[in-house]
Amino acid sequence: MSDQLNNSLEQLRETVATGIIPVHVAVIMDGNGRWAKKRFMPRVAGHRAGRQSVRRIVTASKKAGISYLTLYTFSKENWKRPEAEVKALFMFLEEFLDSEVAELNSQNVRLTATGDLDSIPEHAKKALYSAIEQLADNDGLVLNLALVYGGRAELVHATRQILGRVVSGEIAVDDIDEELISENMYSADIPDPDLVIRTSGEYRLSNFLIWQAAYSEIHITDVLWPDFSEQDLLLAMIDYQSRDRRYGGLGNNDSNLKKEIGLKDVLSLNYWKNKLGGSK
Repeated sequence: MSDQLNNSLEQLRETVATGIIPVHVAVIMDGNGRWAKKRFMPRVAGHRAGRQSVRRIVTASKKAGISYLTLYTFSKENWKRPEAEVKALFMFLEEFLDSEVAELNSQNVRLTATGDLDSIPEHAKKALYSAIEQLADNDGLVLNLALVYGGRAELVHATRQILGRVVSGEIAVDDIDEELISENMYSADIPDPDLVIRTSGEYRLSNFLIWQAAYSEIHITDVLWPDFSEQDLLLAMIDYQSRDRRYGGLGNNDSNLKKEIGLKDVLSLNYWKNKLGGSK
């Protein structure tokens, strides 16, 4: 990296630090297969390369002050992929957990997982729960892996949980509200994401956090996941900070405030893409 680009990246870090930091960032890690195809490599090579991005983004998220990072690691729909690829995905998960737990611990990262965890292959499940236990006392960044996860399946799970309580007489039908539904989701202990990032340029949520992301800001980047870097994460945060989050209301005229205090330009995604030499 050139000195000029390095200096610009440091300025980007400083600019992000002056804005509102999203508490929870969720990432749809897409594009591993396309990354490999561009290099005439098998798809599994893209998944292996994607592990390096996980390491980078965990470190960058902690440095940026993010409190929760959710990574869409394996969806329920991924079971439809070729058996060899599915086996490789869980093998890479196991390898990542075994090799990275010491580094995660040194960074004070706590690990959680959400999804249909009972269906995870036994070896990978053992590695997952071992890593969770080893990192349980940490109180820094929470790294949440969405594993065998599907947003619609999560809603079915919550519905069954609530229905069971209704049938048992513990609660009445009139007690069901948004808060109760949220409390029965896989991710009940994690705040809704402020920012959802999707790599590889696809414009869809793909059944990811469809309840929790109702008011999330969504950032789409053409960068493929194995190439996703700290710079790309910071650019997504700049994009987030430039938004006026209204939650269905009229907002707080935040864009005018940014203009008054001289941040209109530096909180512009295009400004930083030009300064850093354009997006990848």
